[in-house]
Amino acid sequence: MNSLTLLMLLPIVGTVVIAALPKANETLTKQVALATTLVVAAATIWLAVGFQRDNVDLQFVQKFSWIPSFGINFALGIDGLALVLILMSTVLAPIVVLAGWNESLGGRWSVKTFYILILVLETMMIGVFAATDVFLFYVIFEAMLIPVYFLIGGYGSGERSAAAVKFLIYSLFGGLLMLASIIALYVMSGDQGGHTFDLAALSHLQMSSTTQNFLFLGFFIAFAIKAPLWPLHTWLPDAAQSATPGTSVLLLGVLDKVGTFGMIRYCLTLFPDASKTFTPLILILSVISIVYGAFLAIGQRDLKRLIAFTSISHFGFITMGIFAMTSQGQSGATLYMFNHGFSTAALFLVGGWMISRRGSSTIADFGGLQRVTPVMAWTFFLAGMSSLALPGMSSFVSEFLVLVGTFTRYPVHAVIATFGIVLAALYILIPVQKALHGPTTPGNENLSDLNLREKIAIAPVIAIIIALGFYPSPLLKVINPASAHVIAQMGFTDPAPTNGDK
Repeated sequence: MNSLTLLMLLPIVGTVVIAALPKANETLTKQVALATTLVVAAATIWLAVGFQRDNVDLQFVQKFSWIPSFGINFALGIDGLALVLILMSTVLAPIVVLAGWNESLGGRWSVKTFYILILVLETMMIGVFAATDVFLFYVIFEAMLIPVYFLIGGYGSGERSAAAVKFLIYSLFGGLLMLASIIALYVMSGDQGGHTFDLAALSHLQMSSTTQNFLFLGFFIAFAIKAPLWPLHTWLPDAAQSATPGTSVLLLGVLDKVGTFGMIRYCLTLFPDASKTFTPLILILSVISIVYGAFLAIGQRDLKRLIAFTSISHFGFITMGIFAMTSQGQSGATLYMFNHGFSTAALFLVGGWMISRRGSSTIADFGGLQRVTPVMAWTFFLAGMSSLALPGMSSFVSEFLVLVGTFTRYPVHAVIATFGIVLAALYILIPVQKALHGPTTPGNENLSDLNLREKIAIAPVIAIIIALGFYPSPLLKVINPASAHVIAQMGFTDPAPTNGDK
Protein backbone atom coordinates (compact mmCIF):
# COMPACT_ATOMS: atom_id res chain seq x y z
CA MET A 1 0.00 0.00 0.00
CA ASN A 2 1.83 3.07 -1.24
CA SER A 3 -1.14 4.94 -2.67
CA LEU A 4 -2.70 7.78 -0.72
CA THR A 5 -5.83 7.54 -2.86
CA LEU A 6 -6.33 3.89 -1.94
CA LEU A 7 -5.67 4.75 1.70
CA MET A 8 -8.50 7.29 1.54
CA LEU A 9 -10.80 4.78 -0.15
CA LEU A 10 -10.42 2.04 2.47
CA PRO A 11 -12.73 3.70 5.05
CA ILE A 12 -15.26 4.34 2.26
CA VAL A 13 -15.30 0.61 1.52
CA GLY A 14 -16.08 -0.02 5.19
CA THR A 15 -18.83 2.60 5.02
CA VAL A 16 -20.47 0.83 2.08
CA VAL A 17 -20.35 -2.52 3.89
CA ILE A 18 -21.88 -1.03 7.05
CA ALA A 19 -24.59 0.69 5.01
CA ALA A 20 -25.63 -2.72 3.64
CA LEU A 21 -25.91 -4.28 7.11
CA PRO A 22 -29.21 -4.55 9.00
CA LYS A 23 -29.69 -1.62 11.36
CA ALA A 24 -30.55 -3.95 14.24
CA ASN A 25 -27.24 -5.85 14.08
CA GLU A 26 -25.17 -3.37 16.09
CA THR A 27 -22.45 -5.87 17.01
CA LEU A 28 -21.68 -6.70 13.37
CA THR A 29 -21.63 -2.97 12.58
CA LYS A 30 -19.01 -2.39 15.26
CA GLN A 31 -16.97 -5.38 14.10
CA VAL A 32 -16.86 -4.09 10.51
CA ALA A 33 -15.94 -0.59 11.73
CA LEU A 34 -13.15 -1.96 13.91
CA ALA A 35 -11.82 -4.22 11.15
CA THR A 36 -11.84 -1.33 8.67
CA THR A 37 -9.99 1.05 10.96
CA LEU A 38 -7.42 -1.63 11.81
CA VAL A 39 -6.76 -2.24 8.10
CA VAL A 40 -6.37 1.50 7.51
CA ALA A 41 -3.98 1.79 10.46
CA ALA A 42 -1.91 -1.15 9.19
CA ALA A 43 -1.82 0.36 5.68
CA THR A 44 -0.64 3.69 7.08
CA ILE A 45 2.13 2.01 9.07
CA TRP A 46 3.20 0.22 5.88
CA LEU A 47 3.20 3.58 4.10
CA ALA A 48 5.36 5.04 6.87
CA VAL A 49 7.86 2.20 6.54
CA GLY A 50 8.41 3.11 2.89
CA PHE A 51 8.78 6.83 3.62
CA GLN A 52 12.23 8.30 2.89
CA ARG A 53 13.07 10.27 6.02
CA ASP A 54 15.81 12.47 4.57
CA ASN A 55 13.83 13.46 1.48
CA VAL A 56 12.19 16.85 2.07
CA ASP A 57 10.18 16.71 -1.17
CA LEU A 58 6.60 15.49 -1.20
CA GLN A 59 6.40 11.71 -1.46
CA PHE A 60 3.76 9.27 -2.73
CA VAL A 61 2.63 12.04 -5.07
CA GLN A 62 -0.53 11.44 -7.09
CA LYS A 63 -2.27 13.86 -9.41
CA PHE A 64 -5.47 13.37 -11.39
CA SER A 65 -7.36 15.96 -13.37
CA TRP A 66 -10.58 16.77 -11.52
CA ILE A 67 -12.12 19.94 -12.99
CA PRO A 68 -9.77 20.78 -15.89
CA SER A 69 -11.65 23.88 -16.99
CA PHE A 70 -10.63 25.55 -13.72
CA GLY A 71 -7.22 23.90 -13.35
CA ILE A 72 -8.40 21.86 -10.34
CA ASN A 73 -6.67 18.54 -9.68
CA PHE A 74 -7.13 15.73 -7.24
CA ALA A 75 -3.53 16.05 -6.05
CA LEU A 76 -2.05 14.29 -3.03
CA GLY A 77 1.41 14.09 -1.49
CA ILE A 78 2.96 14.02 1.97
CA ASP A 79 6.10 15.15 3.74
CA GLY A 80 7.23 14.25 7.24
CA LEU A 81 4.80 16.68 8.87
CA ALA A 82 1.77 15.26 7.08
CA LEU A 83 2.90 11.67 7.58
CA VAL A 84 3.00 11.81 11.38
CA LEU A 85 -0.44 13.45 11.53
CA ILE A 86 -1.99 10.87 9.20
CA LEU A 87 -0.36 8.15 11.28
CA MET A 88 -1.79 9.67 14.47
CA SER A 89 -5.27 9.88 12.93
CA THR A 90 -5.42 6.33 11.64
CA VAL A 91 -3.98 4.79 14.83
CA LEU A 92 -6.48 6.64 17.01
CA ALA A 93 -9.49 5.56 14.91
CA PRO A 94 -9.56 1.83 15.91
CA ILE A 95 -8.80 2.80 19.51
CA VAL A 96 -11.88 5.05 19.51
CA VAL A 97 -14.04 2.28 18.05
CA LEU A 98 -12.85 -0.34 20.54
CA ALA A 99 -12.98 1.99 23.55
CA GLY A 100 -16.60 2.92 22.89
CA TRP A 101 -17.79 -0.61 22.14
CA ASN A 102 -20.37 -0.71 24.94
CA GLU A 103 -20.77 3.03 25.19
CA SER A 104 -24.29 4.41 25.32
CA LEU A 105 -24.28 6.87 22.45
CA GLY A 106 -27.43 8.59 23.61
CA GLY A 107 -28.12 9.44 19.99
CA ARG A 108 -31.14 10.46 17.99
CA TRP A 109 -29.83 8.25 15.20
CA SER A 110 -28.69 4.63 15.04
CA VAL A 111 -25.37 3.05 15.97
CA LYS A 112 -24.99 2.23 12.28
CA THR A 113 -25.10 5.92 11.35
CA PHE A 114 -22.57 6.76 14.06
CA TYR A 115 -19.93 4.43 12.65
CA ILE A 116 -20.64 5.48 9.07
CA LEU A 117 -19.90 9.06 10.15
CA ILE A 118 -16.69 7.94 11.89
CA LEU A 119 -15.40 6.17 8.77
CA VAL A 120 -16.34 9.05 6.45
CA LEU A 121 -14.51 11.38 8.81
CA GLU A 122 -11.44 9.13 8.73
CA THR A 123 -11.28 9.42 4.93
CA MET A 124 -11.42 13.19 5.22
CA MET A 125 -8.77 13.27 7.95
CA ILE A 126 -6.36 11.49 5.63
CA GLY A 127 -7.28 13.69 2.68
CA VAL A 128 -6.97 17.03 4.45
CA PHE A 129 -3.38 16.29 5.50
CA ALA A 130 -2.41 14.86 2.10
CA ALA A 131 -4.01 17.41 -0.26
CA THR A 132 -1.60 19.49 -2.35
CA ASP A 133 -4.24 21.25 -4.43
CA VAL A 134 -5.54 24.24 -2.46
CA PHE A 135 -9.10 23.87 -3.79
CA LEU A 136 -9.13 20.17 -2.87
CA PHE A 137 -7.88 21.05 0.58
CA TYR A 138 -10.66 23.61 0.99
CA VAL A 139 -13.36 21.17 -0.13
CA ILE A 140 -12.22 18.53 2.37
CA PHE A 141 -11.65 21.16 5.07
CA GLU A 142 -15.28 22.28 4.75
CA ALA A 143 -16.75 18.82 4.11
CA MET A 144 -15.33 17.63 7.44
CA LEU A 145 -17.86 19.89 9.14
CA ILE A 146 -20.73 17.64 8.03
CA PRO A 147 -19.83 14.40 9.88
CA VAL A 148 -18.52 16.35 12.88
CA TYR A 149 -21.72 18.40 13.09
CA PHE A 150 -23.86 15.25 13.14
CA LEU A 151 -21.52 13.45 15.56
CA ILE A 152 -21.76 16.33 18.04
CA GLY A 153 -25.43 17.18 17.53
CA GLY A 154 -26.74 13.65 17.08
CA TYR A 155 -24.93 11.79 19.85
CA GLY A 156 -23.83 12.61 23.37
CA SER A 157 -25.54 14.57 26.12
CA GLY A 158 -26.42 18.03 27.37
CA GLU A 159 -26.89 20.95 24.99
CA ARG A 160 -25.47 19.01 22.07
CA SER A 161 -27.58 20.68 19.39
CA ALA A 162 -26.54 24.16 20.51
CA ALA A 163 -22.90 23.07 20.72
CA ALA A 164 -23.05 21.59 17.20
CA VAL A 165 -24.58 24.77 15.75
CA LYS A 166 -21.98 26.94 17.50
CA PHE A 167 -19.19 24.77 16.09
CA LEU A 168 -20.70 24.98 12.61
CA ILE A 169 -21.15 28.78 12.66
CA TYR A 170 -17.58 29.42 13.82
CA SER A 171 -16.15 27.00 11.27
CA LEU A 172 -18.23 28.28 8.35
CA PHE A 173 -17.23 31.86 9.11
CA GLY A 174 -13.54 30.93 9.00
CA GLY A 175 -14.06 28.83 5.90
CA LEU A 176 -15.66 31.70 4.02
CA LEU A 177 -12.70 33.96 4.79
CA MET A 178 -10.33 31.29 3.52
CA LEU A 179 -12.42 30.81 0.37
CA ALA A 180 -12.13 34.52 -0.41
CA SER A 181 -8.34 34.27 -0.12
CA ILE A 182 -8.26 31.15 -2.31
CA ILE A 183 -10.28 32.87 -5.04
CA ALA A 184 -7.91 35.84 -4.95
CA LEU A 185 -4.91 33.52 -5.31
CA TYR A 186 -6.59 31.81 -8.27
CA VAL A 187 -7.24 35.12 -10.01
CA MET A 188 -3.66 36.30 -9.45
CA SER A 189 -2.27 33.03 -10.78
CA GLY A 190 -4.12 33.66 -14.03
CA ASP A 191 -2.43 37.03 -14.33
CA GLN A 192 1.00 35.48 -13.74
CA GLY A 193 1.13 32.54 -16.10
CA GLY A 194 -2.03 30.45 -15.84
CA HIS A 195 -4.90 29.72 -13.48
CA THR A 196 -4.01 27.04 -10.95
CA PHE A 197 -4.73 25.83 -7.44
CA ASP A 198 -1.46 23.91 -7.16
CA LEU A 199 0.18 24.69 -3.83
CA ALA A 200 3.74 24.68 -5.18
CA ALA A 201 2.84 27.04 -8.03
CA LEU A 202 0.86 29.40 -5.80
CA SER A 203 3.80 29.66 -3.38
CA HIS A 204 5.75 31.54 -6.10
CA LEU A 205 3.13 34.19 -6.83
CA GLN A 206 4.24 37.80 -6.70
CA MET A 207 1.96 40.09 -4.67
CA SER A 208 2.16 43.33 -2.74
CA SER A 209 2.70 43.25 1.00
CA THR A 210 -0.81 44.62 1.62
CA THR A 211 -2.41 41.94 -0.55
CA GLN A 212 -0.35 39.24 1.09
CA ASN A 213 -1.34 40.45 4.56
CA PHE A 214 -5.06 40.36 3.77
CA LEU A 215 -4.88 36.92 2.13
CA PHE A 216 -2.82 35.60 5.03
CA LEU A 217 -5.51 36.70 7.48
CA GLY A 218 -8.17 34.85 5.48
CA PHE A 219 -6.28 31.58 5.95
CA PHE A 220 -5.00 32.24 9.45
CA ILE A 221 -8.36 33.14 11.00
CA ALA A 222 -9.89 29.94 9.59
CA PHE A 223 -7.03 27.90 11.05
CA ALA A 224 -7.08 29.78 14.37
CA ILE A 225 -10.77 28.91 14.77
CA LYS A 226 -10.11 25.26 14.00
CA ALA A 227 -7.04 25.07 16.27
CA PRO A 228 -8.55 26.81 18.43
CA LEU A 229 -6.55 29.88 19.44
CA TRP A 230 -7.71 32.57 21.84
CA PRO A 231 -10.06 34.48 21.36
CA LEU A 232 -11.64 32.16 18.73
CA HIS A 233 -11.82 29.19 21.09
CA THR A 234 -15.24 29.49 22.72
CA TRP A 235 -16.92 26.76 20.64
CA LEU A 236 -14.57 24.06 21.91
CA PRO A 237 -15.57 23.60 25.60
CA ASP A 238 -19.26 23.33 24.68
CA ALA A 239 -18.56 20.80 21.93
CA ALA A 240 -16.25 18.69 24.11
CA GLN A 241 -18.74 18.66 26.98
CA SER A 242 -21.67 17.59 24.80
CA ALA A 243 -20.00 15.08 22.47
CA THR A 244 -19.31 11.42 23.19
CA PRO A 245 -15.78 10.62 24.42
CA GLY A 246 -14.90 9.06 21.07
CA THR A 247 -16.06 12.11 19.15
CA SER A 248 -14.11 14.35 21.54
CA VAL A 249 -10.96 12.31 20.90
CA LEU A 250 -11.26 12.83 17.16
CA LEU A 251 -12.30 16.48 17.60
CA LEU A 252 -9.47 17.57 19.90
CA GLY A 253 -6.97 14.87 19.03
CA VAL A 254 -7.15 15.10 15.24
CA LEU A 255 -9.44 17.75 13.75
CA ASP A 256 -8.02 20.64 15.74
CA LYS A 257 -4.59 19.72 14.34
CA VAL A 258 -5.88 20.63 10.88
CA GLY A 259 -5.71 24.24 12.07
CA THR A 260 -2.12 24.14 13.25
CA PHE A 261 -1.05 21.98 10.28
CA GLY A 262 -2.68 24.53 7.98
CA MET A 263 -0.65 27.31 9.56
CA ILE A 264 2.54 25.50 8.55
CA ARG A 265 1.48 24.16 5.17
CA TYR A 266 -0.45 27.17 3.87
CA CYS A 267 0.19 30.32 5.92
CA LEU A 268 3.97 29.96 6.04
CA THR A 269 4.31 28.54 2.53
CA LEU A 270 2.00 30.88 0.63
CA PHE A 271 2.55 34.06 2.63
CA PRO A 272 6.07 34.06 4.12
CA ASP A 273 6.37 37.85 4.38
CA ALA A 274 2.93 38.24 5.96
CA SER A 275 3.76 35.43 8.39
CA LYS A 276 6.77 37.44 9.52
CA THR A 277 4.67 40.59 9.79
CA PHE A 278 2.03 39.00 12.00
CA THR A 279 4.41 36.85 14.07
CA PRO A 280 4.59 39.32 17.03
CA LEU A 281 0.78 39.43 17.28
CA ILE A 282 0.40 35.67 16.90
CA LEU A 283 2.99 35.00 19.59
CA ILE A 284 1.07 37.28 21.96
CA LEU A 285 -2.17 35.39 21.19
CA SER A 286 -0.33 32.11 21.76
CA VAL A 287 0.96 33.18 25.17
CA ILE A 288 -2.52 34.38 26.14
CA SER A 289 -3.95 31.01 25.08
CA ILE A 290 -1.39 29.18 27.20
CA VAL A 291 -2.07 31.18 30.36
CA TYR A 292 -5.80 31.79 29.82
CA GLY A 293 -6.57 28.15 29.03
CA ALA A 294 -4.61 27.01 32.06
CA PHE A 295 -6.34 29.44 34.43
CA LEU A 296 -9.80 28.42 33.23
CA ALA A 297 -8.89 24.73 33.44
CA ILE A 298 -7.99 25.17 37.12
CA GLY A 299 -11.47 26.42 37.93
CA GLN A 300 -13.44 23.75 36.07
CA ARG A 301 -15.74 21.39 37.93
CA ASP A 302 -16.77 19.40 34.85
CA LEU A 303 -14.21 16.82 33.72
CA LYS A 304 -14.84 17.23 29.98
CA ARG A 305 -14.60 21.02 30.12
CA LEU A 306 -11.38 20.69 32.10
CA ILE A 307 -9.80 18.62 29.32
CA ALA A 308 -11.04 21.08 26.69
CA PHE A 309 -9.45 24.08 28.43
CA THR A 310 -6.16 22.23 28.90
CA SER A 311 -6.16 21.71 25.13
CA ILE A 312 -6.57 25.44 24.52
CA SER A 313 -3.43 25.94 26.60
CA HIS A 314 -1.60 23.20 24.69
CA PHE A 315 -2.55 24.66 21.32
CA GLY A 316 -1.03 27.93 22.48
CA PHE A 317 2.28 26.08 22.83
CA ILE A 318 1.89 24.52 19.38
CA THR A 319 1.14 27.83 17.68
CA MET A 320 4.00 29.52 19.50
CA GLY A 321 6.39 26.83 18.27
CA ILE A 322 5.20 27.26 14.69
CA PHE A 323 5.74 31.02 14.65
CA ALA A 324 8.99 31.00 16.62
CA MET A 325 10.59 30.54 13.18
CA THR A 326 13.23 28.09 14.38
CA SER A 327 13.73 24.47 13.39
CA GLN A 328 13.47 23.39 17.05
CA GLY A 329 10.18 25.23 17.44
CA GLN A 330 8.77 23.74 14.23
CA SER A 331 9.83 20.21 15.16
CA GLY A 332 8.53 20.64 18.69
CA ALA A 333 5.18 21.95 17.42
CA THR A 334 4.68 19.01 15.06
CA LEU A 335 5.74 16.49 17.69
CA TYR A 336 3.42 18.29 20.13
CA MET A 337 0.51 17.78 17.73
CA PHE A 338 1.18 14.05 17.65
CA ASN A 339 1.72 13.70 21.39
CA HIS A 340 -1.26 15.85 22.29
CA GLY A 341 -3.45 13.59 20.19
CA PHE A 342 -2.61 10.59 22.34
CA SER A 343 -2.53 12.32 25.73
CA THR A 344 -5.93 13.88 25.04
CA ALA A 345 -7.24 10.52 23.83
CA ALA A 346 -6.16 8.92 27.11
CA LEU A 347 -7.84 11.65 29.17
CA PHE A 348 -11.11 11.58 27.24
CA LEU A 349 -11.37 7.79 26.99
CA VAL A 350 -10.63 7.10 30.65
CA GLY A 351 -12.68 10.12 31.67
CA GLY A 352 -15.56 8.77 29.56
CA TRP A 353 -15.38 5.42 31.34
CA MET A 354 -15.39 7.18 34.70
CA ILE A 355 -18.41 9.28 33.73
CA SER A 356 -20.39 6.31 32.36
CA ARG A 357 -19.80 4.33 35.57
CA ARG A 358 -20.58 7.20 37.95
CA GLY A 359 -23.35 8.81 35.91
CA SER A 360 -21.79 12.22 36.48
CA SER A 361 -19.04 14.37 34.95
CA THR A 362 -18.52 16.48 38.08
CA ILE A 363 -14.95 16.01 39.31
CA ALA A 364 -15.92 16.07 42.99
CA ASP A 365 -18.14 12.98 42.50
CA PHE A 366 -15.14 10.73 41.79
CA GLY A 367 -13.45 10.84 45.18
CA GLY A 368 -11.47 7.78 46.28
CA LEU A 369 -11.38 5.94 42.94
CA GLN A 370 -7.88 4.69 43.61
CA ARG A 371 -9.26 2.32 46.26
CA VAL A 372 -12.25 1.14 44.24
CA THR A 373 -10.97 1.08 40.64
CA PRO A 374 -7.15 1.09 40.87
CA VAL A 375 -6.43 0.30 37.19
CA MET A 376 -8.75 3.02 35.91
CA ALA A 377 -7.40 5.47 38.49
CA TRP A 378 -3.75 4.85 37.65
CA THR A 379 -4.48 5.04 33.92
CA PHE A 380 -6.13 8.43 34.42
CA PHE A 381 -3.15 9.48 36.54
CA LEU A 382 -0.69 8.58 33.75
CA ALA A 383 -2.82 10.42 31.19
CA GLY A 384 -2.81 13.46 33.47
CA MET A 385 0.95 13.33 33.89
CA SER A 386 1.33 13.26 30.12
CA SER A 387 -0.87 16.34 29.81
CA LEU A 388 1.28 17.92 32.52
CA ALA A 389 4.37 17.19 30.37
CA LEU A 390 6.10 15.28 33.15
CA PRO A 391 9.64 14.15 32.18
CA GLY A 392 9.42 10.58 30.93
CA MET A 393 6.13 11.29 29.18
CA SER A 394 5.92 12.09 25.47
CA SER A 395 4.59 15.64 25.90
CA PHE A 396 7.69 16.70 27.82
CA VAL A 397 9.96 16.34 24.80
CA SER A 398 7.70 18.34 22.49
CA GLU A 399 7.05 21.08 25.06
CA PHE A 400 10.77 21.33 25.78
CA LEU A 401 11.59 21.73 22.07
CA VAL A 402 8.92 24.41 21.65
CA LEU A 403 10.22 26.41 24.62
CA VAL A 404 13.88 26.07 23.57
CA GLY A 405 13.08 26.97 19.97
CA THR A 406 11.09 30.00 21.08
CA PHE A 407 13.61 31.17 23.69
CA THR A 408 16.43 31.41 21.16
CA ARG A 409 14.50 34.07 19.22
CA TYR A 410 11.77 35.36 21.57
CA PRO A 411 12.99 34.86 25.15
CA VAL A 412 10.30 37.00 26.83
CA HIS A 413 7.47 35.00 25.27
CA ALA A 414 9.15 31.73 26.22
CA VAL A 415 9.61 32.81 29.83
CA ILE A 416 5.95 33.83 30.16
CA ALA A 417 4.84 30.60 28.49
CA THR A 418 6.89 28.64 31.04
CA PHE A 419 4.46 29.97 33.65
CA GLY A 420 1.88 27.80 31.91
CA ILE A 421 3.80 24.73 33.05
CA VAL A 422 3.34 25.81 36.68
CA LEU A 423 -0.37 26.28 36.07
CA ALA A 424 -0.52 22.88 34.40
CA ALA A 425 0.59 21.30 37.66
CA LEU A 426 -2.43 22.88 39.33
CA TYR A 427 -5.06 22.02 36.70
CA ILE A 428 -3.92 18.39 36.62
CA LEU A 429 -2.92 17.63 40.21
CA ILE A 430 -5.97 19.26 41.82
CA PRO A 431 -8.53 17.12 39.93
CA VAL A 432 -6.31 14.05 40.31
CA GLN A 433 -6.30 14.57 44.07
CA LYS A 434 -10.07 15.16 44.16
CA ALA A 435 -11.02 12.27 41.91
CA LEU A 436 -8.54 9.56 42.80
CA HIS A 437 -7.47 10.11 46.39
CA GLY A 438 -9.06 10.90 49.72
CA PRO A 439 -12.13 9.19 51.18
CA THR A 440 -14.42 7.30 48.83
CA THR A 441 -17.33 9.49 47.79
CA PRO A 442 -20.73 7.90 48.53
CA GLY A 443 -21.96 6.18 45.39
CA ASN A 444 -18.50 5.05 44.26
CA GLU A 445 -18.22 1.96 46.47
CA ASN A 446 -19.38 -0.53 43.85
CA LEU A 447 -17.94 0.98 40.66
CA SER A 448 -16.32 -1.58 38.38
CA ASP A 449 -12.71 -1.34 37.23
CA LEU A 450 -11.61 -1.47 33.60
CA ASN A 451 -12.57 -4.66 31.79
CA LEU A 452 -10.33 -6.54 29.36
CA ARG A 453 -11.63 -4.73 26.26
CA GLU A 454 -11.03 -1.33 27.86
CA LYS A 455 -7.54 -2.33 28.95
CA ILE A 456 -6.72 -3.48 25.40
CA ALA A 457 -8.06 -0.18 24.00
CA ILE A 458 -6.09 2.10 26.33
CA ALA A 459 -2.88 0.03 26.45
CA PRO A 460 -1.43 1.22 23.10
CA VAL A 461 -2.17 4.84 23.99
CA ILE A 462 -0.30 4.61 27.30
CA ALA A 463 2.50 2.63 25.62
CA ILE A 464 2.98 5.35 22.98
CA ILE A 465 2.97 8.08 25.64
CA ILE A 466 5.69 6.35 27.66
CA ALA A 467 7.76 5.06 24.72
CA LEU A 468 7.99 8.46 23.03
CA GLY A 469 8.80 10.03 26.38
CA PHE A 470 12.01 8.03 26.56
CA TYR A 471 12.73 7.55 22.85
CA PRO A 472 11.20 10.18 20.51
CA SER A 473 13.94 9.71 17.91
CA PRO A 474 11.89 7.67 15.37
CA LEU A 475 9.37 10.48 14.97
CA LEU A 476 11.90 13.29 15.15
CA LYS A 477 13.95 11.70 12.35
CA VAL A 478 10.87 12.06 10.15
CA ILE A 479 9.86 15.52 11.41
CA ASN A 480 13.23 17.32 11.61
CA PRO A 481 14.13 17.42 7.88
CA ALA A 482 10.66 18.71 6.95
CA SER A 483 10.75 21.34 9.72
CA ALA A 484 14.20 22.55 8.69
CA HIS A 485 13.00 22.77 5.08
CA VAL A 486 10.02 24.96 6.10
CA ILE A 487 12.30 27.33 8.02
CA ALA A 488 14.75 27.51 5.12
CA GLN A 489 11.92 28.35 2.70
CA MET A 490 10.93 31.19 5.00
CA GLY A 491 14.45 32.58 4.74
CA PHE A 492 15.31 31.97 8.40
CA THR A 493 18.27 30.27 10.00
CA ASP A 494 18.43 29.17 13.60
CA PRO A 495 20.02 31.82 15.86
CA ALA A 496 23.73 31.21 16.41
CA PRO A 497 24.68 30.22 19.95
CA THR A 498 26.11 32.94 22.15
CA ASN A 499 29.51 32.61 23.79
CA GLY A 500 27.85 31.42 26.94
CA ASP A 501 26.21 28.56 25.03
CA LYS A 502 29.42 27.22 23.54
